[in-house]
Amino acid sequence: MTDALRIGVLGCADIARRRMLPAITATPGVELAAVASRDEAKARETAAPYGARPVRGYRELLDRDDVDAVYVPLPAALHERWTEAALRSGRHVLAEKPLTTDPAATGRLLTLARRSGLFLMENVMFVHHGQHETVRELLAGGAVGELRGFSAAFAVPRLADDDIRYRTDLGGGALWDTGVYPVRAALHLLGDALTVQGAVLTGGPGRHVDTAGTALLSTPEGVAVQLAFGLDHAYRCGYELWGSEGTLTVDRVFTPPADHHPEIRLRRGAETRTLRLPAQDQVTATVAAFARAVRTGATPDDTSLRQAHLLEAIRRTARR
Repeated sequence: MTDALRIGVLGCADIARRRMLPAITATPGVELAAVASRDEAKARETAAPYGARPVRGYRELLDRDDVDAVYVPLPAALHERWTEAALRSGRHVLAEKPLTTDPAATGRLLTLARRSGLFLMENVMFVHHGQHETVRELLAGGAVGELRGFSAAFAVPRLADDDIRYRTDLGGGALWDTGVYPVRAALHLLGDALTVQGAVLTGGPGRHVDTAGTALLSTPEGVAVQLAFGLDHAYRCGYELWGSEGTLTVDRVFTPPADHHPEIRLRRGAETRTLRLPAQDQVTATVAAFARAVRTGATPDDTSLRQAHLLEAIRRTARR
């Protein structure tokens, strides 16, 4: 590997064009080397502003010798195939969430990465924002007393009828798209030993995928976890921790703009206190974390696998 981590991008998805490509080029020690698309003109158009090389075809990008790592922003149903192809070509991989739609496939990819001496990371960006570490510190310090409950929600307004998130063949649906966020937040703040107690998934009129969902989970200590997500709702993006002595609430937790100053609202009895935190770009923080892990020879952790098992348990429970 050269001094700069050279990243190639498989696809020209909206999240790649809006957020990830600017972040890759803004991160020190990282270079946007190439952008691939099945449409050569689209590859040229996407790559041109960054001086990256346009490539026609995903396999053609993996055959290049000037790419050290690959970012995969393809639809969820294609993650497994192209993540595996990238790993087998000897590239580190940053793949959009969910890593796959099947826990067995997720586990297999993580094992392949470890055996190959490569780093594989799921692109769940919010966990790299410092506001959540502040929340952890407040909880550990007894800010709300003994924790009794956790609730989180992420839902977005109705999408265009031709949006890929409504297509079953591409891994669409609210659970895979917005549901990942509250599930990951529960894992991030409450630990790994979560159990699904109940779930509901519903679809909107004329839709063949779930467009709304709720799930009830619990921790071994009896903390109740309520999660909600959807693709046809008034916008919500936040979580709350409810304790024996107070509550801690944070909004815009999953996709805050880079200039957003997070506010943590802490209520204890009649007193309400607001902590205003510095703004942070979680997208560049994610790219930097990925590059750092590659450079230090880090091995993939199993958080994505635990998340995959919880998502599958929610889906399975909702079908009963």
